[in-house]
Amino acid sequence: MKCVAEKTVPIRSICVYCGSQPGRDPAYIAAGRALGKSIAAHGLRLVYGGGTKGIMGAVAAGVLSNGGQVTGIIPEFLVDMEATRHSLGQLDELIVTEDMHARKHKMFERADAFVTLPGGIGTLEEIVEIMTWAQLGRHEKPMVFANIGGFWDPMLDLITHMREQGFIHRAHLVQPLVIADVEEIVPAILEHGEDRPPSGGEGAVISRL
Repeated sequence: MKCVAEKTVPIRSICVYCGSQPGRDPAYIAAGRALGKSIAAHGLRLVYGGGTKGIMGAVAAGVLSNGGQVTGIIPEFLVDMEATRHSLGQLDELIVTEDMHARKHKMFERADAFVTLPGGIGTLEEIVEIMTWAQLGRHEKPMVFANIGGFWDPMLDLITHMREQGFIHRAHLVQPLVIADVEEIVPAILEHGEDRPPSGGEGAVISRL
């Protein structure tokens, strides 16, 4: 339980959602590596889905090659699909869950902020769920769309459309940061985190989700 006298909750870890594939634009892999390097440079821990391929692998490699700490969280059935057991052994911490549901909750529990790099349906589903929990008042952790090459523009347009049509209630709680320059992401999260009020403890939050 956090002390009620705290004014802010420090950002200690960043959860990164992204594709287990590299995508067609080399800029996506480059952004993953750069984000990982930035996370390590700021002394933060990476929390991610445990994959060692595609953009996921690039982010993890960017952290590890720059002396940072990595927590990988992956369901058993994806171990051989999104990673290799040998490469998973290089992570500082590996958590193998029974299913996707447990994985998502564990990632939320371990993270103080969320960044979404380019990815597919699974990546989209993860950040949408986090935004949903924010809308329901279950957390105030920073959320970032890493809009590499305008990748997330269609999604952002849809969110704007839903808001304009009256389907996003309490819209003030759903205000993800949109940042195109990967080098600006971690500094923006740290600045945003300074204004985040203390929580009542992650356990309490998880129990209400």
